Amino acid sequence: MSVLAQLLALRNDPRAQRVPPFLSALCVIVGVVWLLILPLNEYARHTYISENALLPGQVHTYFGGSEHNIFRAYRQEVAALGDKTDDERTEKLVELFKTCGLRVAHQNYQYTAAGKNVTGQNVYAVLQGPRADATEAVVFIGAWRNMDKVLNQSGVALVLTMARYFKRWSLWSKDIIFLITGDSTAGPQAWVDAYHDAHAPSTVDSLTLKSGALQGAVAVDYPAGPWGHRFDKLHVIYDGINGQLPNLDLFNTAVSIASGQMGISCTLQRMWKHDDSYKERLETMLRGMLSQGFGHASGPHSSFIPYHVDAITLQTVGDGWHDEMSLGRTIESIFRSLNNLLEHLHQSFFFYLLMQANRFVSIGTYLPSAMLVAVNFTITSIALWVQSGRPKRLAKIASTEAKKDGEKENITIVKEGEMVAIVPAETFQVTERQLFLPTTFVCGLHFLGLVPLYIFNNTSESSLTNVFTLSTIAALLLPPFASLLFVIVRTPTRQDLTLFSCFSLLLLGMFLSALATLNFSLAFLVGLLTTPLSFVHLCIPSGNSGDSSNPQSSGLIRRALCTATALLLAALSPLTLTFITTWVTKTSTAEILTAASLGWHIHGLWTQVVVWLVWWPAWFAGSVVAWMGAIGSLREP
Repeated sequence: MSVLAQLLALRNDPRAQRVPPFLSALCVIVGVVWLLILPLNEYARHTYISENALLPGQVHTYFGGSEHNIFRAYRQEVAALGDKTDDERTEKLVELFKTCGLRVAHQNYQYTAAGKNVTGQNVYAVLQGPRADATEAVVFIGAWRNMDKVLNQSGVALVLTMARYFKRWSLWSKDIIFLITGDSTAGPQAWVDAYHDAHAPSTVDSLTLKSGALQGAVAVDYPAGPWGHRFDKLHVIYDGINGQLPNLDLFNTAVSIASGQMGISCTLQRMWKHDDSYKERLETMLRGMLSQGFGHASGPHSSFIPYHVDAITLQTVGDGWHDEMSLGRTIESIFRSLNNLLEHLHQSFFFYLLMQANRFVSIGTYLPSAMLVAVNFTITSIALWVQSGRPKRLAKIASTEAKKDGEKENITIVKEGEMVAIVPAETFQVTERQLFLPTTFVCGLHFLGLVPLYIFNNTSESSLTNVFTLSTIAALLLPPFASLLFVIVRTPTRQDLTLFSCFSLLLLGMFLSALATLNFSLAFLVGLLTTPLSFVHLCIPSGNSGDSSNPQSSGLIRRALCTATALLLAALSPLTLTFITTWVTKTSTAEILTAASLGWHIHGLWTQVVVWLVWWPAWFAGSVVAWMGAIGSLREP
């Protein structure tokens, strides 16, 4: 009978109230540790080919001999076009493709973002496969300028050479599209949008020449000058827009052919020297997570992945003994493998983290780490919801023994079947929750995030630095001013502050849990940076008299801790972290914000949506609760 009474009164037991913060902290710690053990051999598996039809490296490549002279001739032609206008360059490239016997077309595009115009022209040619029926195609891309704005001389020359070389073969069962884009970001996006009729005709020309469904794309970044340059390794770039990734089979095929058949070592995430140690694996994984979390375009291939077209970029790095013939044979073998496909790549993974060229972990292994970080917010939210409905004075376990002063305790007898329990009457008291103010406040914050989202995506590049500075100052001052405004207009109750945190953390946990299945890295990074929000509710006074023998001293300590918490949150605000990032990477604020604006208008980047409509509102709500705890002025309900 006494056990039943204790169970019924457990929900109002002060000891139960102390469990959620420790449980939330445990979830975060386990989630971080889970991520840190992924590079170990027990969790990081060797890569393998799932699609047997690819048969990587099983064909003999014939690119070489006289093709070397043709390549060098094309490279001189490309070098001569370096200082020409877009129209002159397009006219010459169209002429070169036509001499190969291919159907050729070009496309103009113009984007406007951050007060600047991004214009250019794409040139592409279609090789109709002798054994194809124009229902499937693969794309070979050579951007005129790479991601570093350097003229991709040897890369464009290799596209022209492979177009002439592939035309002589009768084994192609798919059409091959040779694409030379004006740059590495806007050009590929304009072309692939128009290919799928998803473009805006006012800014991007429609394509006059098309083929079948795109099965894959390979881009080459080889900026060697007119006299060539021997390279050491191939840097395989695979990150897509908004953290999307190509099918792992395409990456494995390229690595298997380059390293196994051609003897070219492969690297990724700018890890030029990788000794396969735990530290190197962890660093590679974290670099990949940062790139995936930012969601920006990492090469010409990135624009294809949102259309479910698996694509990668092969970038030459270092000084070694490999030349354009080795790279050409690698490209030939990759396209021979893609030519074998009977259906779209689907058997391997689309969600993975790479530790090195031959080690990976799949989504089933790494996803729990982000989910554990996200669930800590949900645990705290549920605990705060229960806490908001508790009576002000917590009930104690009932007792039938008489008190010393003779006063009778207000108890209630509960019967269920043959079981009887004696519980305090206060257990059944229901504290009405006032939901209007917390709901309006939290929802208003999420709508308020639309303001900075619009401002930063539509401000000119010349004004971005000043706007960012003013926005940072305003964002840091708004929470304490909002707290003072609450005190002046309508001082919130302890229940109001509890529900502020409750609703804010509930939405944050829900959004991050959903986001983890789409962009694991972004969800994990945002969850980790917002972890202090799970403990901000500890700044709210409990309201129980007798909590301390010296209430005044306890109140001062609590206010000092709340002030320190508010300052910590100020250091972890999205704008403050952006400033820290620019200082660490030694890049200008305008450069980062301009890239984000270009990503928003050109690629449909939604990292800003997560920052301003998920992260920032949760940060603002937590900061207001912390400052209210520091002020210490609460109204009794």
